[in-house]
Amino acid sequence: MALPALSSLTLGYRPLWNKDRALAGVQLYLDCDPSLDPDVPHFLRILQEMWSQAAPPLLLSPQTHQLLSALLETAPAGSPWVEVRGDWLENSTLYAQAQAAQARGLKLVWRGALGELPDAGTAQWFANSLLDLASAPQAGALLDGQMYEGLQTRDQLTRCLDDHRAAAIAGWPTEDLLLQLRGRAAQPSRRHVLELMQAIDAEQSLETFEAILGGDPVLAYRFMLYTNSAALGLRSGVDSLRRGLVMLGYGTLQRWLSDQLPHADTEADLQPVRAAMVMRGQLTERLVEAGMGHELQREVYLCGLFSQLDLLLGEPLAASLRRLPLSERIYQAIIGKNGPYAPSLAMAQALETPDGAAVRALCQAHGMELEGVNRNLLRMLRDAALEHRITPR
Repeated sequence: MALPALSSLTLGYRPLWNKDRALAGVQLYLDCDPSLDPDVPHFLRILQEMWSQAAPPLLLSPQTHQLLSALLETAPAGSPWVEVRGDWLENSTLYAQAQAAQARGLKLVWRGALGELPDAGTAQWFANSLLDLASAPQAGALLDGQMYEGLQTRDQLTRCLDDHRAAAIAGWPTEDLLLQLRGRAAQPSRRHVLELMQAIDAEQSLETFEAILGGDPVLAYRFMLYTNSAALGLRSGVDSLRRGLVMLGYGTLQRWLSDQLPHADTEADLQPVRAAMVMRGQLTERLVEAGMGHELQREVYLCGLFSQLDLLLGEPLAASLRRLPLSERIYQAIIGKNGPYAPSLAMAQALETPDGAAVRALCQAHGMELEGVNRNLLRMLRDAALEHRITPR
C-alpha cells in the first residue's frame, strides 16, 4: 500500500546556477526508507499545486531504483525533469521504462561521467545531461549546452558556463574560488549596498530594509559590527538587524552605506556562495517550531545565515561571532552544536545533501515530523527568487 508522499519520502536539494551566476533551478533529491512505498503520483500532484512559473524549475533526482521506476511509470508529460543515472540503465526494467516515459513526453536528464556518455540511440531519449567532471581530465572536451557537476576549479567553471554555454552548474567550486578571491569575499556585495541605498531613498518599509540587509551575509555582519562599535556609542548591544535599523536612523545608515560602496565586491562568481548561505538561513528559520514570535524567527535566520561566515571572512567562525552581542542560542547552535536552534540548523545542513538516511535520523533524534520538514523545504525552494540572492521573508 502506498503511503502519504511527504511523510514517507525524504527530500534534499542542490541549487543549479546559470551563466549569470543566478539560480537556474533546483536539483531535488528524492529518497525513502527501503521498507516504505511512497505515493509518488501524490507527490507530483503536490508539486504541481505548490509550484508556479515564478518558482525555480526542478530536476527530480531519485536516489533509489524504486523511486526512479515509480517516476518513470507514473509521471505525466509536463512534470519536472527526471534524472536517470547512466549506470542504472543496465537494469532492463528501468531501461524499458525510460524509453516509454520519453515516448509519452516526460523530460529526462542523463546523469553520469563525461567520459561515459550513452550511445547515440539512447542519447536521443534525453532532453539534457548532467555530466560529472570530478574524474574528467582538465583538458577534456566539453559539450555545449549541458549541465555539469563535480567542478573543482574556477577554470572549469569558466569553461563550462562562459566557453561552452552550460545550461547549469550543480554545486559550485567554492573552495578553489575562495582561495583566489579571499580578500574580495570578505567585502559586502555592491549590489546589495546599492539596493539598500535606493530603498532608503525611496522611503520603503523597515521590512524591506531588513530583507535587503539580510540578503548578504557579509553586509549583515558588517552592519552589526558597526552598530555595536564603540565609536557609535549606542547604549545597549544590538543583537538583530531590525534593532540596528531602528536605533541607527536612516541618515546614519545611508552615510555608512556610502562608506562601504568604494570597497564593495562586484565578483559575479561569489554570488552563488552568498545566495546558498541565504537559502540555509531561510530554511533554518522555517524549520523551527511553529508559533515562534517574529523576533525569535529573525534570530534563527541569523543563525543559519552566519553559520558559514568563516568561508567568506577567512577566520575562525567562533572569533567572528564573539565580536557581536548575538544571542547565546546562536553561538550554541553554530559552535557548540547544541541548544534550542541546533536541531533546525543541523537539519538545514543535512537537507543540502542527498543523504536521506541522515535526514531521517535527525527527525528521529529530535522529534521532527518528516512531513513538516519536507513541506518547509519545498516552501523555501518555491519562494526562492530567480535572482543572485534569495530575499528573506
